Amino acid sequence: MSRNVAPQILEAIVCPQCLERPAQLPDGNLRCRRCEVEYAWTETGSLDLRLKAVKNVTLSFEVGKDVLPRGGYPVRESLPVNPAAQVDYAGFDVPLHLSRELLSYFPRAGGGQSLALDLGCGDVVHRSVCEHGGFTYVGVDHENSAAPILGDAHALPFRDESFEFVLSAAVLEHIQFPFVMMREAFRVLAPGGVFLGTVAFLEPFHGNSFYHHTLLGLVNSLRYGGFIVEAIAPNNTVFDAQARMSAWAIFPRMPGFLSTAIIKFPKVVWRLWWGAGRLKPAKPGRSRNTWVFAGSFSFVARKAAFPQV
Repeated sequence: MSRNVAPQILEAIVCPQCLERPAQLPDGNLRCRRCEVEYAWTETGSLDLRLKAVKNVTLSFEVGKDVLPRGGYPVRESLPVNPAAQVDYAGFDVPLHLSRELLSYFPRAGGGQSLALDLGCGDVVHRSVCEHGGFTYVGVDHENSAAPILGDAHALPFRDESFEFVLSAAVLEHIQFPFVMMREAFRVLAPGGVFLGTVAFLEPFHGNSFYHHTLLGLVNSLRYGGFIVEAIAPNNTVFDAQARMSAWAIFPRMPGFLSTAIIKFPKVVWRLWWGAGRLKPAKPGRSRNTWVFAGSFSFVARKAAFPQV
């Protein structure tokens, strides 16, 4: 079992309780002298930097302000391919929960020491696409034993402004306190850094879902964190999400192809209906691909390069 951490990653690690840099012990474990807590390696090779005690977090909210930014919310009918894509992913398989369009917004590393944080990395399926952009990959998950680092999104074990890029794919709906996670993602992202991800909306309850996000909920969470929201777009429809994720619960023991076909039948009717409707002028606000019945959303956000006034 390897207990080696890349120097640039070790430099970024802090105690999640007090944000002090821990000392590395001869056996490779880390110890915070202030908290007198040791962070050890697991048997599966993950560095366990999860909180060892309850941490109190205080948030404040301003009520009475407009929810929406000036000019409205930056929603798209579908996420366009970024014409100024920095990384070429031709020939790459698209990892689960991402899309070719979202990949086109992945940044290129600014230097050889640049770090990318995969927040809620699961089985580290995004490692190759992050490393292809020149980043040193840092995968964090709360439970998955395949994660290089075990950590809590509510108390990230990294110093301020450590990462040029933060990715959060299909994670936000599983976070108990989304506003806290957003503040933490913003804290560890460097000025000018990119924050990309996806979040469930009309997907079924799954894996201890806490808060599936509507369009406005996602805008609100990102803006509360401090991010500049550049684009939000539906990933799929509620029909696709239900067919992919809940057929087993609705029709147990039914062959998968049959249960999926039954659940997707409304989508066929929807396409036919909207297809016929295209023969007439569209009414204002009508759209075939709308955020009203999205299964999930993609988002593109950024941390300002300079403090906002």
